[in-house]
Amino acid sequence: QMQLVESGGGLVQAGGSLALACAASGRTSPRYAVGWFRQVPGQERKFVAGIDWSGTTTSYADSAKGRSTISRDNAKNTVYLRMDARTPEDAGTYYCAARYSAASMIISATRNYSSWGQGTQVTVSS
Repeated sequence: QMQLVESGGGLVQAGGSLALACAASGRTSPRYAVGWFRQVPGQERKFVAGIDWSGTTTSYADSAKGRSTISRDNAKNTVYLRMDARTPEDAGTYYCAARYSAASMIISATRNYSSWGQGTQVTVSS
C-alpha cells in the first residue's frame, strides 16, 4: 500500500507563502492522482487542489484559485502545494491523498481517495 507523508506545515504570516510537500512511498504507481485537503476542527475535510498523475492537469477550489500552485515531481514521488496565505482562515490541518488513476480528471470528493497522509498543521498569523 502507498504511504503519504506531508511536510512543510507550521506558522506562516498572513501575506506570506505556504509551501507543503507530500512524499509518497511504498507500493507507489506512476499513475496516481493527488489531492490536497484542509480540515479545521468541527468541519469536514475540504478539497483545496488536485493534480493528475502526469502533472499536466490541475484543479483548485474556488477559494484557492489565483493564489495556489500544485505541482509534482514523479522522479521524487512528491507533490507540492504552494499557496499565498491571506488570512488566518487559511489555517488548518492539510492532508494529501492519492488515488490510482491514469485519467486527467481531478476528483474533489474525499471518498474517492484511497491513501491519506497524517496531515501537517498550518497556522496563519495576522
